[in-house]
Amino acid sequence: MSIFNGLNINATGLSLERLKLDTISTNIANINTNATADTPAYRKKQVVFSENLKSYRDGLVSSNPANANVNRMHSFGVQVDEIAEDDTVKLSYDPTNPAADANGYVQMSNVNVADEMVDMIQALRTYQANAAAVEMNKNILRKALEISKN
Repeated sequence: MSIFNGLNINATGLSLERLKLDTISTNIANINTNATADTPAYRKKQVVFSENLKSYRDGLVSSNPANANVNRMHSFGVQVDEIAEDDTVKLSYDPTNPAADANGYVQMSNVNVADEMVDMIQALRTYQANAAAVEMNKNILRKALEISKN
């Protein structure tokens, strides 16, 4: 176990929240990107992540931390599994639109700006919490160094 595990965990959290904010901003930027005759409508994207508990030894990865021994390095925090697309379809009736299907419906972007703003606020608050935890970890390490001087 390393004294820097806390900083590594917070670093992965900060990276995750940055990716979430990037994804949210892409969703908002494409809110009016509807289907055309050549391309489908924009689909909302969302970051899927999980906790990361992996042990490394000689370049081999084991996802079972129970098999770890002192010769292994550990990686903790979060990892991005995928950026998933929301497959729900939002239709609008507009038979004059060239992208309309046989029934006169046009596929619209399925991004809801209110949901995206809520997700953005949540990601910002989580980013701020991770940044505060990084500062706290730095203070703890600084105090540990001061103790060792005495």
